[in-house]
Amino acid sequence: MIEVHSHENEERSFGEFRRKVRAAEVLSAATQKLLQTIHFNGSLSVVVRNGRVLKSGYEESYFHQAHSAGVARLQ
Repeated sequence: MIEVHSHENEERSFGEFRRKVRAAEVLSAATQKLLQTIHFNGSLSVVVRNGRVLKSGYEESYFHQAHSAGVARLQ
């Protein structure tokens, strides 16, 4: 009986994980706010193994609004 409930909980949790990935809700609200504050427009990658973050990284591609506006005027 306990094994059945455990399996159901695991399936439900995995379903919620898939939904969050599809909806791009894998970052915390605090991290998303930071990314918006610095106008980050690059790639962020996270490698997870056995439920733990193994490594993370990013490719820089962020612009401040003042800089972006200046570039737009030059074109």
